[in-house]
Amino acid sequence: MIVRLLALLVALFLTAPAAAQLAAQPRHIAIELVAESDTPAPGSEVTLALASKPDPGWHGYWKNPGDAGIETTLNWTLPAGLTAGALEYPVPHRLVIGGLMNYVYEGPFAQFVRLKLPTGLAPGTKLPIAVKADYLVCTNEICVPETAQLSTMLTVGDGAIRPERRAQFDAWRTAMPKPLGSPAVFQVENGRTRIAVPWPADQTAPDPYFFPLTDGAVAYAAPQSVGRDGDRLVIDTQAGGKTPGEIAGVLALGDGRGFAVRAAPGTVAPVRPEAAFSWATALAAFGGAILGGLILNVMPCVFPILSLKALSLARAGGGERGARAEALAYSAGVILVCLALGGAILALRAGGASVGWAFQLQDPRVILVLLLLVTGIALNLAGLFELSAPGAINRLAAGGKGGAFLTGALAAFVATPCTGPFMGAALGAALILPTAAALAVFAGLGLGLALPFLAIGFVPALRRRLPKPGPWMATLRRVLSVPMFLTSLALGWVLWRQAGGQGLVVGALAVLLMAFALLAVGTRQRKGAPVPWGLSIPLLAISLGAALLLRPEAVRPAADYGQPFSEARLAALRQANKPVFAYFTADWCVTCKVNEKVAIETDTVADAFEKGGVEVLVGDWTDGDPALGRFIEAHNRAGVPLYLWYAPGAAQPRVLPQVLTPAMLADLPAKAGIGS
Repeated sequence: MIVRLLALLVALFLTAPAAAQLAAQPRHIAIELVAESDTPAPGSEVTLALASKPDPGWHGYWKNPGDAGIETTLNWTLPAGLTAGALEYPVPHRLVIGGLMNYVYEGPFAQFVRLKLPTGLAPGTKLPIAVKADYLVCTNEICVPETAQLSTMLTVGDGAIRPERRAQFDAWRTAMPKPLGSPAVFQVENGRTRIAVPWPADQTAPDPYFFPLTDGAVAYAAPQSVGRDGDRLVIDTQAGGKTPGEIAGVLALGDGRGFAVRAAPGTVAPVRPEAAFSWATALAAFGGAILGGLILNVMPCVFPILSLKALSLARAGGGERGARAEALAYSAGVILVCLALGGAILALRAGGASVGWAFQLQDPRVILVLLLLVTGIALNLAGLFELSAPGAINRLAAGGKGGAFLTGALAAFVATPCTGPFMGAALGAALILPTAAALAVFAGLGLGLALPFLAIGFVPALRRRLPKPGPWMATLRRVLSVPMFLTSLALGWVLWRQAGGQGLVVGALAVLLMAFALLAVGTRQRKGAPVPWGLSIPLLAISLGAALLLRPEAVRPAADYGQPFSEARLAALRQANKPVFAYFTADWCVTCKVNEKVAIETDTVADAFEKGGVEVLVGDWTDGDPALGRFIEAHNRAGVPLYLWYAPGAAQPRVLPQVLTPAMLADLPAKAGIGS
């Protein structure tokens, strides 16, 4: 605090001439006072925004400016009866200048103020609103205190909001911190401040940083470390010299989200970042990955590829050196594809995306490409055609090390849909390990998948035990086409689930086109005639190009319970005199998740609601949907959880407590005189 005051005094002293001529100088932050509704209703609240745009190279300050700077002050001139709330700030970002931490805004930002209107105002009454804003604006070298005189005129009306104004405020609201549903805890010990913030263990928290509002709680410029402790994020940093009764602040994430935090004194055990890494965990995950990869070889989408590759190696004969080279090339293909997929997962998760193994299979376009590939393999095994591509492709893939490498890559790619039952624990552990250890787990998956072929390549005794080549191989090949066709059917089902009936039709037509092209190839091959690539290649290209027509079907993420909430759906149910239980939740809200598991989604409540004909609506506020935010605010709540019970015929909903029990919910229909 002393440092901040000294820095501010120096800044003001150096800029005193500028302050004296303030009125004559242009301001470095352009501010506009904007009302969300120009015609607010009597007795309501209207949100005003101070929409600010700093000049390039200049920045304004957050409520707690950090080691230097001052917060904005407002002096309102309002009509009688109107009151203005506190200034609300969006999530700031950090700016370190000369070792001092500043919490600032370097680009356009908007601060909010809620204006409360009294009841009884006559429609059409003019409401002149004026405010004098004093603030500090700085570059990295100088600071200038500025004053802005802002005003707007409101007219008492019906509270209507123009669509473009609503969109403008919704965009600003996304930058506002959202309240967490559960209280945090902090402990100051041995010069360290630790803050435990409730955060579900299965939710990512990319690049977290805690912006303190409580002065002196932490040393602003000190580095912060963040560890996981079950359903909590533990922020550990240097204490600021004070032990306050409460610590308030904002937990900001790298994806732009921010959450208002209030922490009460308590016990917070240290969670060292390195504690998340355990050699035992890493080795167990690596071993599990190898075992899982080994098991994958018997899955229907991999076994035919491995079997034919092994038999082709035995049939080709060749020396010891050639067998080992093929085995190594096959293994390299498998492991590199596993590493590439694993690396993509880690990169996407680091960027805030919630993805897991086989994430690429969430895209119907990838599914269609995989469907065509697997169907083509199945048709080849069934004897419809022989792979005889022209030119470089033929030379690379027909055999030898290049063919072995491509076969390994193919086996790893098509194996991803089969990994779930065997790889869940190992891959889950990989996602919480350091990057190098996580990549080692993905490499272990590839190693396990490649182990049988490595054994055949490096152990001559195993190769000698393989059956001798003969006519039986053609029969085996056709038999092995069956699991590949079954895999094609499974992929078709996945395509239908992701892209709907239209996507399935597109996929079926693409498969038919490809099959016709390959049939033409096979027919000419059996006659000993030249392969009609001039016809087949365009058909194959059209088949693959069909993937461009696919889009994921617009499906609202399925709620575990109930129907997605919308005000229109709620109004329709109430008009039909239906009892409604509406709850609002978010994936990052621990209290919400606990209530859902121990109370809402229980058999007791389900039976009671079914008997009472209760409709359940679920509002998912995970992404901060502004429309849901407005609805939540309208019920005097700043965030989730929010639970509303609409009894049939009731004018207003009953707001339920934030901690629920099954009995409390099950009693709702009975107390409303229904379902008993």
